[in-house]
Amino acid sequence: MKRIAHHIKNRKRIYIEILIAIVIVAAISIVYLYQENNIEIYLAEKYPSQALTLGQVVSTEQNNDIQSDRPIYNVSVLLLAGSDKGQTITVSDRLVSSSTTNSYLKLVPGEKVLLGKDTLESFPGAPYYITDRFRLPMLLFVILVFVAVAVLFGRIRGLTSILGLGISIGVLGWYVIPQILAGADPLTTCVIGAAVIAVASLYLAHGFNKRTTIAVCGTMITLVISSLLAIFFVSGARLIGLATDESFYLEVGKNIALNLRGILLGGIIIGALGVLDDVTIGQSAAVHELKEANQSLDVKELYRRGMSIGREHIASLINTLFLAYAGVALPVILYLVAFQSQVPLWLTINGEPIAEEIVRTAVGSIGIILAVPITTLLAAYYYGKVQHGRATEERDEII
Repeated sequence: MKRIAHHIKNRKRIYIEILIAIVIVAAISIVYLYQENNIEIYLAEKYPSQALTLGQVVSTEQNNDIQSDRPIYNVSVLLLAGSDKGQTITVSDRLVSSSTTNSYLKLVPGEKVLLGKDTLESFPGAPYYITDRFRLPMLLFVILVFVAVAVLFGRIRGLTSILGLGISIGVLGWYVIPQILAGADPLTTCVIGAAVIAVASLYLAHGFNKRTTIAVCGTMITLVISSLLAIFFVSGARLIGLATDESFYLEVGKNIALNLRGILLGGIIIGALGVLDDVTIGQSAAVHELKEANQSLDVKELYRRGMSIGREHIASLINTLFLAYAGVALPVILYLVAFQSQVPLWLTINGEPIAEEIVRTAVGSIGIILAVPITTLLAAYYYGKVQHGRATEERDEII
């Protein structure tokens, strides 16, 4: 009867969790669909921008009077905030592409846009111009759906993982970025930030227990090794960290003296950390379960069997960082292939944009691979020797 009651209680809890997730998603959908304007206007008026204002597209009409290789539209926009709130203005919008496959570039009635106001004296009346689309409601919606799904399927672990993610964002936003902008060494700052993120995210996601502590130790050791590898290969390849426009603007803008190579090194460490956490906790948990299943396994046997599992992790993760970085750098790769087709392949690979991605992927992957034997050895030593010795002492005391 107790087992039946426990089973019924668990089923009720699952149904309640599902119901809560559905209610959360439904409430978010209602807010997004019916209160969208209120939310957007509130943000625009509560936190105004001197350069931009919020508007809503009323109608669009193609302008055939002006000859151009790209379509130009006269767009009527209702201003939703600012000193001219309530007025309807007409602005010109030129699509960035004339291809019919890029029809999504065209503005549609009801769409929210951000507008800038030209205040130069040479433009009487200070005309407006469209700068971007307004995306915050959809971004908020997808984030809240993500939280709901994580809590629904991950339950308490999902909730604590979300808290860990919040801490990671906080460390990056309130420590790493301000410290780098203040002139601190980017690599040192990123390593410290990565260590804090690893400790917080691992313990919150997997609990305060021995195998999580082993995973944290394995992560820390691997972070140090990865940092040394990054320094060696980035210096050896003579990379300077100017592969992107953003890096160039950081170098020349606002008189900020930044170590671009250090930023590149720190980015490699931060980028590899997410997968590194997964590998170390997986190996620690695997060795723990092996020991629980067979208490007679010693350190050597635990390490051998743990590495057998770890090799499967390595095989599945060998492309992980490459695909992640290749996805981010896809526009750069397409540009190099499309507009530098007359350049030999070896020169393209030698260029900083591609060389940077190669070093970033290789160093991150090496760190992930090394994390497997390091964490496995730590876990095998603890569960095979330290914990076994404690268990033997406890049995002797009982006898």
